[in-house]
Amino acid sequence: MKTASYKKILKAQLQDPERAAEYLTACYEDSPEVFLLGLRDVVEARGGVGRAAELSNLNRESLYRLFSRAGNPRLSSLNAVLTALGLKVVIAAA
Repeated sequence: MKTASYKKILKAQLQDPERAAEYLTACYEDSPEVFLLGLRDVVEARGGVGRAAELSNLNRESLYRLFSRAGNPRLSSLNAVLTALGLKVVIAAA
């Protein structure tokens, strides 16, 4: 029996904005580091860092740093990337 790579399945699912939003919410609830890894997954599913850089008017180098383990994104950079992906930050009561 042939199996599919979870990355392929995840990439296909993350192309849907609703699923991407749910995924990023779950990642954020885990930790900031997991959120950045999840954001990288969504960016890859939506055309990669080059496409995200184009749409967000940020340079690729900045985005690669943002997604690194040591990344410490500014809110403006994060918002630009999310906007480019068709997503937004929503604050809800805990």
